[in-house]
Amino acid sequence: MKRNLQGILFKQIEALQHTNKRKISGMKNESTKKIIRAIVENVEELLPVYLQNESDRSISNGNVAIVIIEEDGSVAGKIFGTNKIRARESFRVAWTKASQVWITGIKTGEYEKKIFNDEISDVTYGISKPDMIGWEGGQPITLKDGTKLAAGFSGIRGFNDLEIVVKAVAKAEVQ
Repeated sequence: MKRNLQGILFKQIEALQHTNKRKISGMKNESTKKIIRAIVENVEELLPVYLQNESDRSISNGNVAIVIIEEDGSVAGKIFGTNKIRARESFRVAWTKASQVWITGIKTGEYEKKIFNDEISDVTYGISKPDMIGWEGGQPITLKDGTKLAAGFSGIRGFNDLEIVVKAVAKAEVQ
């Protein structure tokens, strides 16, 4: 009887621990989703500043996109602009940048350099040279809580594709 009671208690404790782990994981997931939403909102807020520069504006006339991929493969993002065809292309490029970072963990421009300097093989991550994207704008992001994200942005100059996301993340983590 005593052994049976211990077994029942053990199973109940185990079930509670499992439930608590799910709750904590769910809370972290909700926190991550909230930060991702804030990142996208911050990009939207910062975008007009970048589009004041003719060199950035002329690339896609404000038809830009951001894509964020979580470690588990969940995808978030937004397409900005009024030209659906041009915005679709920006989204395709942003998706390619983000997914390449999600797979490799390396910024898109840096990955290309590593491939062409023979530091890594193009088969290391399963992305062949014709499918790889070397433009800047894809980057790994590590949030303050250690959560890893892969972000891709497209539609303005590459160094600004990177910068706008860095600024949006920094602002999102203090909101």
